[in-house]
Amino acid sequence: MRRIVTAGLLAGSAITLGGCVPMIAASAAGMAVDSVRGKPVDNQGSGPAASEACSARAAQYGAVHIIDVEHQSASKIVVWGTVGEGKDRQSFQCAFGTKITAFRLRPIAPSR
Repeated sequence: MRRIVTAGLLAGSAITLGGCVPMIAASAAGMAVDSVRGKPVDNQGSGPAASEACSARAAQYGAVHIIDVEHQSASKIVVWGTVGEGKDRQSFQCAFGTKITAFRLRPIAPSR
């Protein structure tokens, strides 16, 4: 009787622990991918550098006015602003990490 109970407990624990093995493997794979990606660059103090770089990029379209600078993550700053004057004014959005990674211009609809 004792052998049957022991065998039952052993079989039950093997089934329960069998579900852990794939989870451990998945966790190890996730850690390996994270180590390959590397640690994101912390740009907390890069707001002025982002504003300056994005302003320089936008200046080719006219007078620049920065509206907002937002730290969206440890490795991404977004700068919003406008360029130009009067009817030719446009808005811009500039993404910055350690350099400009994206820049987009949009027309501003005239007020009615």
